[in-house]
Amino acid sequence: MKPPVRLRAADARDLAVISALLQDALVPLADMAYLKDERYFVLAVNRYRWDDPEEPSRTHALVGFRQVDRVQSRSLRRTDPTRILNLLTVTYADGVVQAEFAESGSLRLHVSELECLLEDVGEPWPAVAQPRHETE
Repeated sequence: MKPPVRLRAADARDLAVISALLQDALVPLADMAYLKDERYFVLAVNRYRWDDPEEPSRTHALVGFRQVDRVQSRSLRRTDPTRILNLLTVTYADGVVQAEFAESGSLRLHVSELECLLEDVGEPWPAVAQPRHETE
C-alpha cells in the first residue's frame, strides 16, 4: 500500500495535481468551514485513492486553503448539513479557486495568493466500488 498523500499547491499546475487526487471525493456539506478571522477554508473529505490503483480504497483527507478573502457558493444549500457532495474538479485562475461538484454545485474561494494543502489522515479502507463517469 502506498504512503499517505501530503501535497502543497502554490500555483495552478500544482493545484491540478491535487484536483486529480480529489476527483470523486465525497464531501459532507457539514464538513466545510470558513474561518474568516484566520482567512482559512477547510474541507474534510472521503477521498478515493486514485494514486493506488492496485488496491481500490478510500481514506479521510483534509484540504485547506490559506489567504482566503471571500467565499461564494452556488447550489449548495446549507440548510441540509447531512448532504454529501461529490467533488469533480478544483481549478485556480485570477485569484479564484473554483471547486465544482456533481449536480451543478460550486464553490468559489477568492484568495490573495494560492496556498493549498492536501493531507491524508487515518488509515485507508477498501472501496466498495470504483467511481465511474459516463463519457460522450
